[in-house]
Amino acid sequence: MGQQEEDNKQLAREMIDALTRADVDWVKKNYADDFRIWVTGSLPFSGEGDKEGALAGMPAVLDLFPEGLTFTIDRMIAEGDSVAIEAHSDGTTFRGDTYAQKYHFVMRARDGQITEWKEYMDTEHARKVLVGE
Repeated sequence: MGQQEEDNKQLAREMIDALTRADVDWVKKNYADDFRIWVTGSLPFSGEGDKEGALAGMPAVLDLFPEGLTFTIDRMIAEGDSVAIEAHSDGTTFRGDTYAQKYHFVMRARDGQITEWKEYMDTEHARKVLVGE
């Protein structure tokens, strides 16, 4: 594996840590200006978005967890500008519901910044716990 892949895996680790810390400032600094996000499903936060929308949406989800939402990387594979990340999260919502989600993220990077973030998850679990449906 080359240096680009190692650097991108480190950036992915830092991104997951920033999500756990709910660190919007880190995310703002490390998303490229042309950043794009895509989230699977038909949830209120599903679909495509840009840097501004992604940053605005972070607190809307993370604020549901008064004691935080912990993200853990299970496995990563890097090739070129892309990193595939298998991860899971654990947290308790303000309603007392347990949120134990499994994810597959695909991150693309350029010049040390994240240019794309794709998020695949169990949308039914997210709908039940996060949306309350």
